Amino acid sequence: MNRFALTIAAAATALSFASAAFAGDQYIDETGYAVSGYDVVAYFSLEQNPVGQTQPAPVEGNKSITAEYNGSKFAFSTEANRDAFLANPAKYAPQYDGHCAYGVAQGGKVPGNPTLWRIVDDKLYLNITKNVVGFWEEDIPGNLVKSTGNWPSLDPKPASENTIPQWSSAAPKS
Repeated sequence: MNRFALTIAAAATALSFASAAFAGDQYIDETGYAVSGYDVVAYFSLEQNPVGQTQPAPVEGNKSITAEYNGSKFAFSTEANRDAFLANPAKYAPQYDGHCAYGVAQGGKVPGNPTLWRIVDDKLYLNITKNVVGFWEEDIPGNLVKSTGNWPSLDPKPASENTIPQWSSAAPKS
């Protein structure tokens, strides 16, 4: 394994431990749901586009199919997805409690937009705006190292109360 791969593996391991050791607040927008009411399990079945291309639209959750995790309500499109989430919520919940991954790399907590997503090493990351996605994708491994280092001091702080810029959620559906 080369040095780069070892660095990424160490960062991912540290992130896993940091996520388990701290339990900060999940980012919740005006919908009242984590990830703006989108189904976090469904992201993992979407075909991910290459870096530099827009990702497919996320799947809306349903108000009647929910689960609680980290003090927040998550919505799901199917009962099977809800059950998968309940079996292993840390696998599916977005990193950094749904805050922007690049924002965390820069040392702050800002909202994560559920339509601006990427799965890296089987973990879901969100970003705040399309411009920020570009900065994140310029150096995903480097940004992961930074965000992993910053997260332990940011996690205990309150969740962002800001609105996702120029965006509103249609999810979850009734």
